Amino acid sequence: MSAKKRTVSGALGGFLGFVGMSVVAGVLVTAAVTPALAVSGMAATNTINVFETLPEYLSIDQLAQKSNIWASADVNDPQGSRVLLASFYQQNRVEVAFDQISDYAKDAAIYGEDPRFYEHGGIDLQGTSRAAIGLLAPGVGSGGGGSSITQQYVKNVLVQKCEELSDATERMDCYTDATIETVDRKLKEMRLAIGVEKNYDKDEILRGYLNIAGYGGTVYGIESAANYYFNTTAANLTLPQAASLIATVNNPVRYQLDKPDSETNGAANGYANNKERRDYILGEMLEYQSITQEEHDAAVASVIEPTITAPSTGCQTAGANAYFCDYVTKILLNDETFGADAEERLAAFRQGGYDVYTSIDLQLQDAAVATMAENVPQTYRNWDVGAVISSVEVGTGRVLAMTQNKEYSQDPTLASSGTPYTSINYNTDQNYGGSVGFQPGSTYKVFTLAQWLNEGHSLNERVDSRRKANWGTFQDSCLGPQTFSGFNPRNDANEAGANYSALQSTLGSINTGFIGMAKELDLCGIRQTAEAFGVHRADGDDLQQGASAVLGTNEIAPLSMAVAFAGIANNGETHSAIAIDRIIGADGVDLPVPESKVTQSVEPEVAAGMTYAMQRVMTAGTATQSNGSTFPKVPMIGKTGTTDASKDTWMTGATSKVATVAGVVNVSGTARSQRNTSFSSGSAATARHRMWPDVMSVANTNYGGEAFAEPTNAAVQGVQVTVPDLRGQSMSSAQSTLEAAGFDFTDGGVVDSELPTGTVASTDPAGGSSVSRGTRVTVQSSNGTGVVIPEVVNQTEAAARAALSAAPYGFTIAKREQDVTDPNQVGKVIGVEPGTGTAARPGDTVTIVVGKLAASAAPSNNGNGNGNGNNNNGG
Repeated sequence: MSAKKRTVSGALGGFLGFVGMSVVAGVLVTAAVTPALAVSGMAATNTINVFETLPEYLSIDQLAQKSNIWASADVNDPQGSRVLLASFYQQNRVEVAFDQISDYAKDAAIYGEDPRFYEHGGIDLQGTSRAAIGLLAPGVGSGGGGSSITQQYVKNVLVQKCEELSDATERMDCYTDATIETVDRKLKEMRLAIGVEKNYDKDEILRGYLNIAGYGGTVYGIESAANYYFNTTAANLTLPQAASLIATVNNPVRYQLDKPDSETNGAANGYANNKERRDYILGEMLEYQSITQEEHDAAVASVIEPTITAPSTGCQTAGANAYFCDYVTKILLNDETFGADAEERLAAFRQGGYDVYTSIDLQLQDAAVATMAENVPQTYRNWDVGAVISSVEVGTGRVLAMTQNKEYSQDPTLASSGTPYTSINYNTDQNYGGSVGFQPGSTYKVFTLAQWLNEGHSLNERVDSRRKANWGTFQDSCLGPQTFSGFNPRNDANEAGANYSALQSTLGSINTGFIGMAKELDLCGIRQTAEAFGVHRADGDDLQQGASAVLGTNEIAPLSMAVAFAGIANNGETHSAIAIDRIIGADGVDLPVPESKVTQSVEPEVAAGMTYAMQRVMTAGTATQSNGSTFPKVPMIGKTGTTDASKDTWMTGATSKVATVAGVVNVSGTARSQRNTSFSSGSAATARHRMWPDVMSVANTNYGGEAFAEPTNAAVQGVQVTVPDLRGQSMSSAQSTLEAAGFDFTDGGVVDSELPTGTVASTDPAGGSSVSRGTRVTVQSSNGTGVVIPEVVNQTEAAARAALSAAPYGFTIAKREQDVTDPNQVGKVIGVEPGTGTAARPGDTVTIVVGKLAASAAPSNNGNGNGNGNNNNGG
């Protein structure tokens, strides 16, 4: 029989409970409280007045519920194929509707705790009188129970409000006020119970009670209790299961179901305390005809056998996705979208019952995790090795993948240097769970390239890129002119770098080439361009903008670099990183989520010039190792990076759809040269080129990729002009001529030349060459010691030798013969190497080419043998 079936007298009692609250209060005091007050010496009339002045309204707010973070297994169906990453809660609770709770559980609660629940108006006078007497006059009455379900619900609501307080002292004071066994507290509870009954119907109160009650530990609410203790739902609880859970509510510690009673052994006998209370409830249910005798007997005879199913809680349960999960939680705690301060955001997340749908693409993530495990060990002897992979969707900023070569753990005894465990996310900024960042090395050079094009220079424009100890003064519109004494960077392969173009410097990642470019730019402008792409220091400080910063010495989070490269690939439009697509609250309503900040970092024409150069890096530059094994083939841009002593190595690149960073780094302590270190998969320095293609192959398969915009001729070639012929001019005149024509002048030093000392001997590019306006021309002056190879062609060998060996030449003569068909050239000089008019030094070797009659040109004795020419075999 359902608990709702009641007698006429019961219905009358319920009616009286709702009519005339002052009458109820008087009856309450007279019937229940007065005997106890008499013992304590309190006056009944005073108590009535106190009771009438107590508040009767209780706001019942949203219950604290666990929040879930979800991933999608299918990029085309982000919610339909959702996969749970982790749950978070202070109270493990899933609130359910009245019809989602087993009738067994409802009836067990009523007949075990409050048999007259559907009859009274919030206070069971009989039970309350008994409890009050026991409270104030021990030994006079029974003192058992007393609180109606509505009163217990009120008490739990008050305790729930305490949970929301962030201050520990305030929270404990609140607990005390809500639970202390005093007359004042009991009267307040009773008054509030009456108010609840006036505003909510019985089914709502019973549902609220079952959802709010604690079932031991952090398990709250009937649904979570059914999940945790019996691996089922509240709707599918059996009779004995329901009775055991309701027994737990009475005293969660004594009747707990996740640890057998200490005085018993074995599962069959290990829950004697709970069984005793459970069987009492079953007896009450039988007495009130809620269950049949057969149901009762079978339930009593059943053994208590919990199936403990611990809920997923915290990012440590997210396995290989734990660092991305941690990043999401940091967004929930840091972003003002979710509250005014961190405490408010934490409370909202842990209590709000959020379903957080994230941006991670599990197919791409699985590829990142697999290649990371295959190519970089979690630990390495005498080296705190780290490795990262981050992928971002171009045009949205959605984070698609994030992993590293460590196991996620918040346990400080595990997470320490040299172990495979850490809670630090190497991919993100420090205040989002990350480290203080890593130097990105030459991948940072793309921002100097962007500023180079921003300021009107072209890719084929050349700069003085010789290595030097004094680079002079750099322009800086923010800090003023800057000089950097002792700044003498070398190139990775010790390239001479005399006069590289911007494109050559990008393809070969020439350090001195980029310093030469920066010398003609604004250092502050380079920094501001990097910032426009969303680049910032991982520790929150301002980006450094000195000359060395051009080579990538700022510590930056890998995710920031992935965002920047996605901006380059997106025609210069950068979308800040987002990891949350959607949040649905416990009430089923969508909540606001952080939006990606969109910035036009550079104009599309500049971005097109950048992508042109960076595509060449993939096909003919330092990133070819990553390009060769990436399938299917779609247009890709990229840039490599290696820091000093090759302690950090990077491969960063993108298609028009996905950008990915892959790197191996030194986390702390003494660094190792990755070029001198080997993993089981190969060289540590090239692990990036094994990981990046594995991830991008999946990205190319799932997302595809389109052609990048074609650059303008101005971006590639610039305005084409002819280099003047300056040979023989004074160096000062040559400089004036070049600068007037829009070229940059560089003194290339002294060379051997036949021209007068101090005059221009040669230029690079040579006079007459067609080059971009603004190109740097290196001018070399003559030392006056050279001579010009004289004209000896058509002379006899003997005459040529005499001319070349005579003063002032004194050349060493070498000879090479060459077949000729003209008999007049036999024995004659038909060429000279180096050529006539070429500058040389006295004593240099000059090769003369002497004609020799070819065999095919010699007289023939074949034919008719008579040599008379009368061979008539034609016709």
